[in-house]
Amino acid sequence: MTISPKPLFVLIDANALIHRSYHAIPPLSLADGTPTNAAYGFTMTLLSAIKELKPTHIAAAFDLPVPTFRHQAYQPYKAHRQKADDELIAQFPLTKDILHSLNIPIFEQPGLEADDIIGILSRQIATHHIPVIIVTGDMDSLQLIDRNTKVYTLKRGLKDTIIYNSKTVRERYGFDPPQVIDYKALRGDPSDNIPGVKGIGDKTATTLIQKYSSIDKLYNYLALHPD
Repeated sequence: MTISPKPLFVLIDANALIHRSYHAIPPLSLADGTPTNAAYGFTMTLLSAIKELKPTHIAAAFDLPVPTFRHQAYQPYKAHRQKADDELIAQFPLTKDILHSLNIPIFEQPGLEADDIIGILSRQIATHHIPVIIVTGDMDSLQLIDRNTKVYTLKRGLKDTIIYNSKTVRERYGFDPPQVIDYKALRGDPSDNIPGVKGIGDKTATTLIQKYSSIDKLYNYLALHPD
């Protein structure tokens, strides 16, 4: 009698891993000059995650080079970012070829980023009671952690990894995964050019979330105690 493995769905944040690999690995290229360092690092991380996590299901999500709903809502979103290097852009098709060769499906949607797609998929998969692990280098994904979802991310370089669940998020930040949203709203997100509340940085944002648990409760307190 063959016992089927327990189901596990791994979702790959391809853009996050490609960007991290590009900056972590020195330039590499094929004989014809095609750059490969980002594709190589991405593949290394992908294969390591597959070996360690042993998923029964797997998919990858990509950004598309078009504006998202965030750009429409807030024009300065990511406006400070310089155009990506041509050597990096050239490796996205190569990375997709690698995923196709491994029969890993790719999801992308105009108006959405890869992490938006991953958030949607993780919630849809949860309705089938299949555990999800998100493989990413983007700590914003910690807000998606729940009883069904964990995050496998890179601490340093491409080999030092950690799996976050609700407990490890609390140990690191002092609050629960859903509160990452309120924390980010208070401190802002400089990497995306999103301002937070003036004068509030990491420490103050953490203290306020730990004390009031949410922005709504914080503002309710301020309304009742204007002085």
